[in-house]
Amino acid sequence: MKVLIVQMQSVLGDKEANFAKVSKLLEGKESYNPDLIILPELFATGWFCDIYAQVAESFENSKIIKFLSDIAKRFNSNVIGGSFARRDENGEIKNTCPVFDRKGELIAHYDKMHLYSYLGDTENLNSVRGEKPVMVQTDVSKIGLTICYDIRFPEIYRCYAYGGADLLVNVAAWPKSRKLHWQTLSTARAIENQSFMIAVSQTGEIQNGIYNLGHSVVLSPLGETIASLKEEEDVLFAEIDFSEMKNLREKVKTLSDRHEKYSLEV
Repeated sequence: MKVLIVQMQSVLGDKEANFAKVSKLLEGKESYNPDLIILPELFATGWFCDIYAQVAESFENSKIIKFLSDIAKRFNSNVIGGSFARRDENGEIKNTCPVFDRKGELIAHYDKMHLYSYLGDTENLNSVRGEKPVMVQTDVSKIGLTICYDIRFPEIYRCYAYGGADLLVNVAAWPKSRKLHWQTLSTARAIENQSFMIAVSQTGEIQNGIYNLGHSVVLSPLGETIASLKEEEDVLFAEIDFSEMKNLREKVKTLSDRHEKYSLEV
């Protein structure tokens, strides 16, 4: 599977500027023929919870959904469209990751289950959490979807591993101040689930001297780096051979050695 990852510094609240930035980063990349394109969390609006209500869109008549669908059709590629502030049918706002097939059809979406609400962030006050994991079946792999803060909760990844996921993906706007956590958690999720792991983050300044990390990475089931970026705005190419994961799981029985239930008597 050939993967193309977009790492970018989003312009806060300006969808058209961010669409133009993505288009420029993807310019001339059609010859790579990716099977999967991945963008970071809230790529079209930037990370700032207080503007969720201003920038939220429903699936119907969504500029973001149309933009992502057009990318899928243009590249004949599956697309994991980072995420966007989505107003659902009840008027509630959720941080939603949409997935498209090669024809540009929306085939799945995942609503962020864990909302970040520490150190002054207010995602829990400006959106409603999702209720369930979502694994999407594409024509090249089964993909377990997560968004940013979800990476601190190994239970959701274990759910995907036991559900047969070939690939784990986290789309994020991860803070530069917690680089060690990003690297450690991404690697741990790959190793403990014997799965390929792709972690994609926005980069650059958000506002007022607060920065996203960048450092998007593709990891093997052994936690080894296949491809990575630092803090630059760029695209990242990687090729994944799923037979590597199959061979590892046949030789090293970590997943099958797990107990069905763990309990503690106190």
